[in-house]
Amino acid sequence: MYYKNKVIWITGASSGTGEALVYELAEKDADIIISARREDELKRVKNNCKNPDNIFILPLDLEKHEELPEKAKTVIDKYKRIDILFNNGGVSQRSLAENTDINVDKRLMNINYFGTVILTKAVLPQMIKQKSGHIIVMTSLTGKFGTPLRSAYAASKHALHGFFDSLRAEIYKYNISVTLICAGFIRTRIAINALTENGEKQNADDPKTKAGMSPKYFAKKTLKAVAKKKEEFIIGGKEKYGVYIKRFFPNLFSKIIRKANVR
Repeated sequence: MYYKNKVIWITGASSGTGEALVYELAEKDADIIISARREDELKRVKNNCKNPDNIFILPLDLEKHEELPEKAKTVIDKYKRIDILFNNGGVSQRSLAENTDINVDKRLMNINYFGTVILTKAVLPQMIKQKSGHIIVMTSLTGKFGTPLRSAYAASKHALHGFFDSLRAEIYKYNISVTLICAGFIRTRIAINALTENGEKQNADDPKTKAGMSPKYFAKKTLKAVAKKKEEFIIGGKEKYGVYIKRFFPNLFSKIIRKANVR
C-alpha cells in the first residue's frame, strides 16, 4: 500500500533497473513520471505497462544541468506534488585511472553526482512544502568500496553517499526519507554502455554482469526495502560481502580486490 496513489518520478526509466521499477510500480496504482534521454524507449516502456494512462513521459538528460529545474517544475505543475523520487539514471566506467582522460572523470561526476544532486534540489522545496517525501538513490556497491577499472564511477557513487547521508539528517524534520540502494551485478546494459578511457562506450558485456540478478528481482526487493524506509539497502550476490570484509578486515579486502577479475 506504500505506493498506492503516490506521485513517483523515476529517472533512467528507459531500460534496465529503471524499466523494471516502472513495471513493478505500474501494478500498484501510482501516478508515474518516467524520464531518460531516449523518448522512443520511454514510449515503449509506457506501452508495456498495465496502466499506461497513469504514465507521464518526461525526457531529460542528467548532463544538461540547466534544464533540470524546469523539468521538476513541469512535474509539480502537473501533479501539484512529488511523493517519491527514484534517482536511477547514470553511467558506468571500464578503464584504468592512469589511462582515463580527465574529461571522462568529469563527465561521470556530471551525470552520476551533479545531475542527481541538481534534480534532487529542484524537487526538495516541494517536498519540504508538503512536509513529506521519499528520495531514493541508486549508488551501487562501488559506493561502498572501489574496484579496479571503476575509479571515476566509484568516486561519483561515494560522493552520492556523502551528500545524501548529510541531506537525510537535514530533512528528517520535514518527514522526508532518504534511501541509498547499493546493488551488485544486475543483468542490464550498464557494462555495454560504460565509458572507456577516451569516453567511448565499451560496447561489450562483462561476464559477472551477465550472470547477475535479474532487473525484475532487483526491482521487487528494492521496492520492499523502500516501503520499509530503510536508510541503506545492500543487494547482490557474493559480491555484497565485500562491504563487510572491507569494514572488518580491510587488509584482507585489499588483497582480494587487487586480484579480483572485476571486468
